Amino acid sequence: MRLVLSDTALPTGLPVREDWHYVDLSQLKIADCMGCFSCWVRTPGRCVIRDDAVGVYPLIAHSDHVIYVSRLFCGSYDVPMKTVLERAIPIQQAFIRIHHGETHHIQRAVAEKDAVILAYGDTGDEEQALFRLLAARNAHNMLFRSWSVRFLREEELAGAIREEVRAWESS
Repeated sequence: MRLVLSDTALPTGLPVREDWHYVDLSQLKIADCMGCFSCWVRTPGRCVIRDDAVGVYPLIAHSDHVIYVSRLFCGSYDVPMKTVLERAIPIQQAFIRIHHGETHHIQRAVAEKDAVILAYGDTGDEEQALFRLLAARNAHNMLFRSWSVRFLREEELAGAIREEVRAWESS
């Protein structure tokens, strides 16, 4: 399965395939995580907040190719993307394992991913360096098999999304 997860409207004309999903987070209602950890102990694998996130985190879990599109904000994902990634903790278990010599949560039937992160906005070198560090840490927690980060101006975004999706067609 393949997933484009974007915090902004996606360009028109993207190819339609049965197992390809395009999610525009700006059109969804996703509440902040409450930190109750019910998804780990009371309702394992299911968030108790019943909003649009419950349809998104299974897509993240089962996708083996993902394109994350997020405005860069203070060296991190902007609010819509950060919120959905925090709400995706039901795809992890409360248990810890050693992964690449570090402690990480055990995943709940999560596919390893080839990920591309398209970070857009008016950013400087320091903010980009900070985001690269964050993406490298996320790579372990989110089971990235491979990953890359591209920094773009907002006007370059639609073309970059189309280019990355086209690359899927040849893989």
